[in-house]
Amino acid sequence: MKALALPNARLAVMLMLTATFFIASSTLMAKLASDPRFGTPLHPLQISHGRFLFAFVLISAVVTATQQKISRPNLQLHTARSLLGWSGVTLMFAAVAFIPMADATAISFLNPVFAMVFAIPLLGERVGPVRWSAAAIAFLGALVLLRPSPASFEAGALLALGAAVFMGLEVILIKRLANSEPPLQILFVNNAIGLIIASLAVLPVWQMPSPSQWLVLAGVGSAMAMAQFFFVNAMARAEASYIAPFAFTTLIFAAAYDAALFGAWPDVVSGVGALTILSGAGLLAWRESHLKSAASPSE
Repeated sequence: MKALALPNARLAVMLMLTATFFIASSTLMAKLASDPRFGTPLHPLQISHGRFLFAFVLISAVVTATQQKISRPNLQLHTARSLLGWSGVTLMFAAVAFIPMADATAISFLNPVFAMVFAIPLLGERVGPVRWSAAAIAFLGALVLLRPSPASFEAGALLALGAAVFMGLEVILIKRLANSEPPLQILFVNNAIGLIIASLAVLPVWQMPSPSQWLVLAGVGSAMAMAQFFFVNAMARAEASYIAPFAFTTLIFAAAYDAALFGAWPDVVSGVGALTILSGAGLLAWRESHLKSAASPSE
């Protein structure tokens, strides 16, 4: 089936940046759900379940209001994508319970690098030296933020790294789906399958959330639903190897939340890392613009 969204690199970037704001917001609320101030800390599997539950409710309401028809979804591809997404999100929620949110985000959002690499064999995309260089710059920025040391290999860091791998693979499947199905259908089917997976996984650890925790879980799901909407629309308008690295800007929002709510103000090292990541993303944007103006298929 023909792609349902016209290529538009600049719009794709704006959509991705909006998605990163909601991704960071969802991670923030997941961290709050494991905060003792809101009651007995919830297990990551229960936070993940809340994410899928409330996201599904919100997206179902939109599907009903817009009378979106669900037509011949690729259930095999959707199931694989949902399993990867559930795994990545759950590992990320577990990671932020152990280490600062900005650090967990820095590690987990190495997923654009994994996505760019996976796009070569799985999507047949061509990645030239400029994109490799831009990804390397962004990766270096993430390493600066991570501050590599023996402590970087603690449980929380390894959980975040696992999240990065799963999310990188998920990006590839999102791209394949975005080329054949409308974004709202992708979101509806993904969250429906994800809710089934999360509901089965949460059974052994389920506990009744407090009223404030219910509100936090609703926030997790709503923010993630918005993030998915903008993310899928971004992926439908540009190559995965080009648009995925812009997800690194989630680190900026995560650092801002850490500073505003937890008093963890970014230091010089954090600033250097953030600017390095933005430099890599900016190089990708410049290269894409140059390629389109020159009407050249090469990279």
